[in-house]
Amino acid sequence: MSGTTRPFRLAGACALLALSACGAALAEPADAGAAVAARAPRIAARAPRIAALDAPSNLGLRPPRPGQEPGVRRLPEALRGAGLLTALHARDAGRVAPPPYSPDPDRAIGFRNGAALRDYSLTLADRLRPLLRDGEFALVLGGDCSVLLGSGLALKQRGRYGLAFVDAHDDFSFVRDRKRYAGYLTAAGLDLGLATGHGPAALSDLRGQSPYFRTGDVVHLGLVVSDEDKRGYEFESFERSGIHSIDAAAIRRDGARAAGRAARARLEAMPTEGFWIHVDADVLAERIMPAVDSPNPDGLEFAELRALLAQLLASPKAVGLELTIFDPDLDPDGSLARELSAALAGAFADSGRWPSPRGKR
Repeated sequence: MSGTTRPFRLAGACALLALSACGAALAEPADAGAAVAARAPRIAARAPRIAALDAPSNLGLRPPRPGQEPGVRRLPEALRGAGLLTALHARDAGRVAPPPYSPDPDRAIGFRNGAALRDYSLTLADRLRPLLRDGEFALVLGGDCSVLLGSGLALKQRGRYGLAFVDAHDDFSFVRDRKRYAGYLTAAGLDLGLATGHGPAALSDLRGQSPYFRTGDVVHLGLVVSDEDKRGYEFESFERSGIHSIDAAAIRRDGARAAGRAARARLEAMPTEGFWIHVDADVLAERIMPAVDSPNPDGLEFAELRALLAQLLASPKAVGLELTIFDPDLDPDGSLARELSAALAGAFADSGRWPSPRGKR
């Protein structure tokens, strides 16, 4: 579940209230230069160009405190400032500006900012579709997790796609006392549920395309579940959903590379056009990534996230990735943004599909 996973995206006990070198390259002697050069065009030819699209929406979150907007809206500028686009040689595909944020309930749809989320998801989908159509690898810099609705809609309008969902929370299970939180539910904590057809049609059935992803086409990676989560949320719905889960404990036990390979094999075996990768920064351990709304003490290390993503990105069926929930307001010196950017750029390089910016390991 995502801190926001539930009615709200919150930290700890408050949950109910509310990158660097090419992994495949090896050092070669100087007289092998011609052979290396001969191979380079083939590497570039099979690597789609990365197109970075900013989606700085915070519509799916509750206010961190009265009168304050969630700071995830600044994620794209922070990652750009940390040099991510330069490291990836990514094309700047622009920005999808969100509607104004409101802390008020939306009782008609049931989710805070529900109508604004509906409209934003439609706009984001329309901006993503030409990137996917032209064969570029879409890199969406959120925002909160609700950007998955726009990404999912864009993909579903093209065909059937799978989803690698990297998150410490399931983002699928509703709070048990739904009536109490009517109008105040937050889409950033229920994005996977909405994207798989569970929830109000205004969010889960845009353009009559529900579900954007079939539950059997989803692999969830990095889940951490507490007893409190099970008491407060309908976690049994996630367990019987058909979503394949490789939790954080399994990733630590078997190794991130093995977990990534297993997820990739499962996603590649599906009768789909390809798959999308969703990454929530709270999949990382709180001690190394506190700049999220729902810190996770049992999360992954940066090296584990890099290794996991490298395996997924190595697949020719991977068509795009979105990064969400990192909050620059909680990273005043920018050090966490640089760490996150390095892990992400490193995963792209290690995948072998994209040449390393430095051309070496």
